[in-house]
Amino acid sequence: MFAYYLQLAWRSLGRNRVLTTLMVLALALGIGACITTLTVLRLLSGDPLPGRSAQLYYPQVDPYPKDGYVPGQSRPQENLTWVDANNLFDAHRAPRQALVALGSAKIQPRDAGGRPFFGDAVMATADFLPMVGAPFRYGSAWSADDDAAGARVVVIADFLNQKLFGGADSVGRTLRLNGHDFRVVGVLGHFSPQPRFYAINLGRSYGEGDGVFLPLRTARATDMAPTNISCWEAADIEHLETSPCMWLGLWVELPNATAVADYRRFLDGYVREQIAQGRFHRTDTALPDLMQWLRIEQVVPDDARLQAGLAFGFLLICVTNTIGLLLAKCLRRSREIGVRRALGATRGAIFGQFMVEAAIVGLAGGLLGLVFAEFGLWGIRHQPAEYASLARLDLTMFAFTFVVALASALVAGLLPAWRACVVAPAPQLKSA
Repeated sequence: MFAYYLQLAWRSLGRNRVLTTLMVLALALGIGACITTLTVLRLLSGDPLPGRSAQLYYPQVDPYPKDGYVPGQSRPQENLTWVDANNLFDAHRAPRQALVALGSAKIQPRDAGGRPFFGDAVMATADFLPMVGAPFRYGSAWSADDDAAGARVVVIADFLNQKLFGGADSVGRTLRLNGHDFRVVGVLGHFSPQPRFYAINLGRSYGEGDGVFLPLRTARATDMAPTNISCWEAADIEHLETSPCMWLGLWVELPNATAVADYRRFLDGYVREQIAQGRFHRTDTALPDLMQWLRIEQVVPDDARLQAGLAFGFLLICVTNTIGLLLAKCLRRSREIGVRRALGATRGAIFGQFMVEAAIVGLAGGLLGLVFAEFGLWGIRHQPAEYASLARLDLTMFAFTFVVALASALVAGLLPAWRACVVAPAPQLKSA
């Protein structure tokens, strides 16, 4: 019976090609707009570390002076000073923890004719890469002993390994960074969490990923400067370890609610201790998890949500127009429906026939909507936005396009199908 409905629907749509084209085009425009904005929204609001984000937390304190401070009406500062970061780190109140800062490295290829270039660098402590689940193609991360010894070791990204060493196992080879030789101890597989949660408040959020990862103390000993520094007094940025400047992030892994509560108490106690010593004047602390941190930093801009809402509103308008076109088509076929009813077709059969016809329109609208969505994403990729190059359809959004298309078409077809199945056959036969 379904094949018969398909045959009837195909003939009906073919008889009214202009009307069919208008319905398909209306749905396609709405679907294309929705999929384009949803793809961008999904990119911006995605979980960068599925399965791990709920256990990663970002401690915050506020070393600013008391001037203008009103308790409870301000947020703690985003970053930490060297002193506070190391005090919290050395307390070892989390099973795993990592200090992180961003930098830029001048990379000198080993080839005699190779031209130096700059790459994004991450200065971190030993637990960082294991804690975030970074995959390794070759080798491994450096150790805590390397941190303490200031060892000149480095982990490089897969794309940098491909560029410098042709993708071969480069563990043990030498890489020259900022005029200093470093020994490669690991090569990452693909590792580019989107957004780069550890870099949002430090200067970078989206993109291909960072090229080199090296021990924090080693990086500072070789004069690698952080890219984001915030000072509340006149400071010597050449000696950040003793300056009133914030430039470090601290991530801690807390496996359960008890560990989180314990760390909150520790953080509050630390602030009270610093106030007693005269270093701090503000009592505010915070311990957001990774996803809360992304919301605090407003990684998803309000205009992205607004655009998605407007796109769904536009889709609703398109569905409404499609309802009108299908209803007009139904009314023009009243005699045909009356004859079928007189010949024994049930109301359910008429309803099913019109819903199949709406589904075909929806699938066609989905195919054309994919073309519009790809065109919209192509336009976004040519915008000067940090995430622009990542705006691409994946398999999930590809499948979701047809879910939206079919759902929209079936919703649009409900009223016309109901109207068709309640057509009384007798008046139609009399007027024939």
